[in-house]
Amino acid sequence: MIDDLYTELKTAVNSIPLSAAILSVKKDGNGNCDELRYFTMNDSFISDSLYLFFKDESDNSKTREERLKEVESRLEGELYTANVQKELKFEDACFRAAWKREPIHNYVDTTKMYGYWTENFFLPVAVSSDKTEPNVAFCLFIYTLNKEMDVNKFSAVSPDIASFIIKSCLELQSENDFYSSMQLVTDYIREYAGAYGASIMSYQSDLKKYEVISGSTVDEVSIKEIFANIPFSTVASWEKLLKHTNAIIIKNEQDLEYYESQAPEWVKTLRDSRVFSLCLVPFLRQNNIIGYLFISNFDVSQMRKVKEMLELLSFFLSAEVANHLFLEKLEYLSNIDILTGVKNRNCMNADLEEFSIKFKFNPIPFSVAYCDINGLKIVNDNLGHDAGDKLIAAAADILKEVFKDDNIYRAGGDEFSIISTHSSEHEFEEKIKRLRELTSDPDKLCFAIGYYHDGGSGPLELAMRYADERMYRDKNEFYEKHPDRRR
Repeated sequence: MIDDLYTELKTAVNSIPLSAAILSVKKDGNGNCDELRYFTMNDSFISDSLYLFFKDESDNSKTREERLKEVESRLEGELYTANVQKELKFEDACFRAAWKREPIHNYVDTTKMYGYWTENFFLPVAVSSDKTEPNVAFCLFIYTLNKEMDVNKFSAVSPDIASFIIKSCLELQSENDFYSSMQLVTDYIREYAGAYGASIMSYQSDLKKYEVISGSTVDEVSIKEIFANIPFSTVASWEKLLKHTNAIIIKNEQDLEYYESQAPEWVKTLRDSRVFSLCLVPFLRQNNIIGYLFISNFDVSQMRKVKEMLELLSFFLSAEVANHLFLEKLEYLSNIDILTGVKNRNCMNADLEEFSIKFKFNPIPFSVAYCDINGLKIVNDNLGHDAGDKLIAAAADILKEVFKDDNIYRAGGDEFSIISTHSSEHEFEEKIKRLRELTSDPDKLCFAIGYYHDGGSGPLELAMRYADERMYRDKNEFYEKHPDRRR
């Protein structure tokens, strides 16, 4: 019977001009997908798999026909993971087509994994019960590859989803600020998906940083507070999980256990937060992940609709997050000194003006300091400007260590300034003492330091001038002791 069935299905699949395969879908005793195997496939499907099996082989003695036959024999009867990565969404589509008799069509961005957009069709295959096992059904899988996105295919969505996308995009283009607009859209997403929670976040792999931009929950629990206890490494693990899929969908305990085997630390946080279902869609820019959209404990009975909505909306949200990160970077570059990572002169001037106004209307105690590297010119002349830059960067690192909660600026080439509104006079003097201990070696790094504490009576500009004068007195004393270091 199996031989007769194979012949029938082989003939049927060979009549399809596109790449196609028929898969046997076995369910377990709980009615879930157990095994997914290639039962048979057409020549086009085999040809597409040729490269995967022989890309690392240098033996050219086999003809193309021989290689095709070998691929066929290595695929038929094997688990579908014989030539592709395990993909829970693929398994779910095959299972629903085979056992629930649902025809499924999707158009998926797989450029990150394969370099192509993929259009997939999953169709039920009717097989006489006397020709197969009672716990096995069959699914026809057909696909096409597209180098570029076909806008017409991708935008062919239901009126319900289209209306929701338009509503969200109009909000994104409103006059509200970025965070307010994102918060409203996140509320929309949570309500549309029937979810407990939803969130939008940015992700910067190179800076090892992520930001929860917005979050929405049914009971108004703060998602930002939840993520405050989740380390970057946990969020970074998502990138590896998404290497071979365009979205992560967890719909039941079986899916949760699979991802637990891949990323146990992340799944532990899900279990601790009582998350049982989840959709996680990445935001992509030039094939790099720049953020995520995720929903938790959503209405899994509406999974197809929710997934389609999230994948389409993520394109628009990706552009918003990319623009947000770009503006953030511009602001960073305009205010931060690239060499040292402390605030630059431009930021210092702006802050001085702001602090001056605040202190005028609300006098508070504050402390200021100037620190200038002694003998930098000698280092530049003898060892080169690269060595001088390294000395400046090392000096900034020490300042950041000592004055952790204070405003540190690179005021000039080798000159730094500090403004502190959080330390008492004694606390600031202890910091200055610690700084002198770390930067008093004339052969390595030595700061000339001047500081001043104001109890809240005088203008900031005057305090800065006093600190600057004291720093120059300190510098002159250094050069009197070490005339060979004089610039």
